[in-house]
Formats: sequence, structure tokens, C-alpha cells
Amino acid sequence: MAAGAVPSPPPGPGHADEVVAERLRHVLGPATVVRGTALTGGLYNSSRLLELDDGRRLVLKTAPPASAPALTHERGLLGTEALFHRLAAGTGARVPSVLHHEPAGPGTPAEWLLLTHLDGMTWEAARDRLAPADHAALRRRLGASLARIATVTGAAYGYPQPAAGLSAPDWPAAFTAMLRAVLADARRFDVAVPAPYGLLAELPVRFGRRLAEVRRPALVHFDAWAGNVVVVRTGNGPWRLSGLIDGERAFFGDPLAELVGLDPLGAAEDDADLLAGYRSVGPALTLDTGARVRLALYRVYLALVMRVESVPRAYGGDFATWLDAWSAERVGEQLALLDVLEP
Repeated sequence: MAAGAVPSPPPGPGHADEVVAERLRHVLGPATVVRGTALTGGLYNSSRLLELDDGRRLVLKTAPPASAPALTHERGLLGTEALFHRLAAGTGARVPSVLHHEPAGPGTPAEWLLLTHLDGMTWEAARDRLAPADHAALRRRLGASLARIATVTGAAYGYPQPAAGLSAPDWPAAFTAMLRAVLADARRFDVAVPAPYGLLAELPVRFGRRLAEVRRPALVHFDAWAGNVVVVRTGNGPWRLSGLIDGERAFFGDPLAELVGLDPLGAAEDDADLLAGYRSVGPALTLDTGARVRLALYRVYLALVMRVESVPRAYGGDFATWLDAWSAERVGEQLALLDVLEP
């Protein structure tokens, strides 16, 4: 479920994945894996494309061992992904089908998930092949798809995995827990945050009335950037939206937060095509002062997540340097915007 692929042996006798291979045999029945390909581009779970002797192509995702360092909200991510894809599929959105999900437990050292494979390539990989009209049409289709997904209502707000402990009966409480969890993770991993810790921790209190404007826990992918959108074309025909992948970061909350996950480096609320596609399915996203305050809060949150995860992920080199500078600039920019929006 990533942009690139590196050939590797399929699971089989003597292979390190033999335990998983045995479980796959129970799921796949008489079909066997004839080729396995490691998919690159993911930063947390590992993914492999499995080609079966009956012609099917599946994706096997495996989480790191439970002992691996991770942020608080990252517990049970593949369970979240399975839940997201099942719920999103029920709305008619194009997503992989869930074939099997296995939580970590006795005899299963790492959580794993088996999905159908979406044909095509990521939007990110196809970017240079797309004409401006292709981008516009795809953005409209993506907006419509996200509007469908947002019609799903959760039982509570926040991250759905109980192990994370980041859900609540209202959005202000859930978002407070989410933001403070990543700040606690920063302390745990000794990551310097780009603004006073207390100021960041109190943001949900300061803007609590704006967060309280969210009255329904909508399903939010929160990571629908171009690397997680698959596009496809037949011959010289138009590019189509094959589907949305990697729903592991999903939560229930403000549907407006989807705009932040869409373009972490930009401002999707200014994308007329995306918003037109959204309106074609559901009510328009309101972009009043309260909405812009919440967008700024979610951008602070995402920048902090990206900054803090760099330590347990062991990012290095130019990317780590860029991420450190970008996240500091992003947080400072959004804090200044909040002071302007509501002094």
C-alpha cells in the first residue's frame, strides 16, 4: 500500500514469515502465494504485495512488535485501518476490502491485516503525468469520496482503539486527550516542542467553545494526502480515482479535520474543486471563524505528531532536518493565526 515495490521471496518454508504464512493458508484456502513484493513508502507498518496462483493480488500489512517504540495513539493501528475500510466501504467509497485482521496476542507477536489490492498507482507517483484538468477532476472525486466517508457516525469521539485511551463522549474532551497525549509523547521521547508546553496543552481549553461546535463524531481518514490516494487509467483514457488507502490514522471527530490531513503542507480549504466534490454529496463545509480556529488547532496537532514521531521512527538526514524546521514554522504560524482569529 505504498508508492514503490521491491521484489522479495513469498512467505514459505524457512522464511522468517512462516508463522504469518501458516495463518495466511487458513485465510486463503487452496490458493497459494507465488510471489511476494515488499512495498516501500510506509513509515510505520510493513506492507507486502502478495500475488496468488489464482490471479488475485492482496496486500499484507504487519505492525511492528508491541515492544517497538510508538506514539500513544498508534496502539492497534491495523485494527483502526480494518475498521475504517469496513465503514468507508459501506458508504460506497472506494477502499480496499478487508479479508482478515489478526490482533497481536499469544502466538501472534505482531498485529497483521490482509486487504485486497487497488489497481493503479498513488497520486503522488502519478503527479507528473497528470494534466491540470486531471488534477481538478480527481480532486472533485476525492472530495465526494471524503464526504461519503464523513456520513459515518461513531459511538464516541477520538481514536477508536480502547488501548490508546483517547476517546471521549464529546469532541473538546477527545481532542484535549489527543493533543496532550502527543505532548506527553514528546516528553517521553525527549523531543523539544516548538512552543511552551503549557501554552500548547491549554489550546483546547482556550478554544473549547469552538471545539464544542462539533456535534457529531464523523469518520475522518486524516491522512488522505496524495501518497494515500490511488489513481488509474485505461490506455489513454481519463484518470480515475481507484481508491483511498492506509486508513490507520482514522478517528471520529470533526469532518473539517479531513482538510488538514489532505494537504499537511497546504490549505485544502482553498481548493474549489475539492470543495465542489464534497458539496456534490453532502452539506458544504462551513468555513467561518470557528471553523478556521479549529483548522489551526488541527494543524498544530498534526505538526506535533509529525515532529514527535521522528524519534521513534529514527528519521535522519535531510528529511529529519526539514521536518524539524517545518514543524516549528507550522506551529508558530498557526499560533499566530489563532491570536488573529480570536485575540
